[in-house]
Amino acid sequence: MTAILWLSLAAFCSAMSSRVADAQLPNLASEFSVSLGVASAVITCFAIAWGTSQLFFGPLGDRFGKYVVVGWACVACAFTATLCGLAPSFPMLLGARLLAGATAAATIPLSMAWIGDVVPYERRQPVLARFLLGQIGGLSSGVMVGGLAADYLGWRAPFFGIALAFAALSVALLSMNRRLPERARQVRKAEGHAVRRMLAEFGHVLSSRWARVVLLTVFVEGAFVYGAFPFIASHLHRLHGVSLSKAGSLVMLFGLGGVLFATTSGMLVRRLGEVSLARWGGTILGAGLLLAALAPSWPWAIPGCLFAGLGFYMLHNTLQINATQMAPERRGAAVSAFSSCFLLGQSAGMALAGALVEGIGTTTVIAAGALVKRL
Repeated sequence: MTAILWLSLAAFCSAMSSRVADAQLPNLASEFSVSLGVASAVITCFAIAWGTSQLFFGPLGDRFGKYVVVGWACVACAFTATLCGLAPSFPMLLGARLLAGATAAATIPLSMAWIGDVVPYERRQPVLARFLLGQIGGLSSGVMVGGLAADYLGWRAPFFGIALAFAALSVALLSMNRRLPERARQVRKAEGHAVRRMLAEFGHVLSSRWARVVLLTVFVEGAFVYGAFPFIASHLHRLHGVSLSKAGSLVMLFGLGGVLFATTSGMLVRRLGEVSLARWGGTILGAGLLLAALAPSWPWAIPGCLFAGLGFYMLHNTLQINATQMAPERRGAAVSAFSSCFLLGQSAGMALAGALVEGIGTTTVIAAGALVKRL
C-alpha cells in the first residue's frame, strides 16, 4: 500500500535524524572542546523533545487526522534539520536538536496509530513490522551516515541531506492524504478547552492497568537499551581502534537484525505467541549487548549488534502491537503516550550514561544495557 510506504519513509528520516549524531560524538567533542559525555547531549536533547512532544501530537492527530499531521510535521522537520546543519556553536546545535526532536515526534507514533485505525488487529502485527522497516533502516543508516560524515564529509552534511528528504516526503504525504478514502481520514471532534481535552485523553489511557504496565515497560526498555546503544560506535573506535565510518557500519547490523525480525515476524508470532516473543527478545537483546561490550576484538561486534537488533525488535514490536490496542477509541493519544514513555526512557538512560561514561567507561555502560533482558 503506497500510503504505508510514505509513512515508512517518514519513519526512516525521523529515525535517521535521531541517530545521525551517534557516531559523530568523538568529532563533536573535539570540534566544540567538550567531553564525550557532554557531546552526547545532542542525542539527549533530541530524545527529550521527541518524548515530551508526543503529548501534543497524539490528540492533534485524533482531532485533525493522523496522516495529514504527519505530512505537515515533515515540513517542520525539513526546517529544523536545516537549523542543525547551520548551527555555529554547541549551544545553538543543542537548541536546534531540541527543535528537531519536537518536530520529528509526530511521524512514527501517528503512523502506527493510523495503521491501527485502518488494519484489523489480527493482521496488524506483520503490517506494523513491515512499516517498521523504515524506522529500522533509518536507525542503522543514521549511525552509518554519521560515521561516514565524521570521517569524510564533516558533521553538518547529513543534516542538510535529511532536510531535503523531509521536504520531498512532505509533498508526497500531503498529496496522498487528499486521495485517501474517508475511513482512512477519520477525525474525532471534541469540545472544551484544548489543554483539558488533552489531559482527559491521556487520563483515559492511564485509567487502564494494562496500559500502565505497557508504558512502564517501554520506559525501562528505552532507558536500558538506548542508554547503551549510542556509545557502541564510540566504544569500538576507542577500544579497538576502528574508524568511525567502519564503527557506524558495524552498528548498522543492529538494523539488519530488525530487518530479519520484520521479514519473519508472521512466522515468529504464530510459533511463539506474544509473551514468548517478548521474553526471547529480551534475552537475545541482552546477550547481543554483552557480546558487543565484552568482546576481545572488534569482529565480535558483528554477531553482537545483529543479535541485539533481532532481540530488540522482537521485544519492542510486541509492546507496540499492545500499544495500538490499549485504548482503541483514543488510539492517537495511546500510541503517542507509548512513544513518549519510550523516548523519555531513552532520555533518562542517555543522560545517566552520558554523566557516567567518562568515569566507568563505555564497556560498563553498554554491558548495563543488557539488564533489559530482566524485563
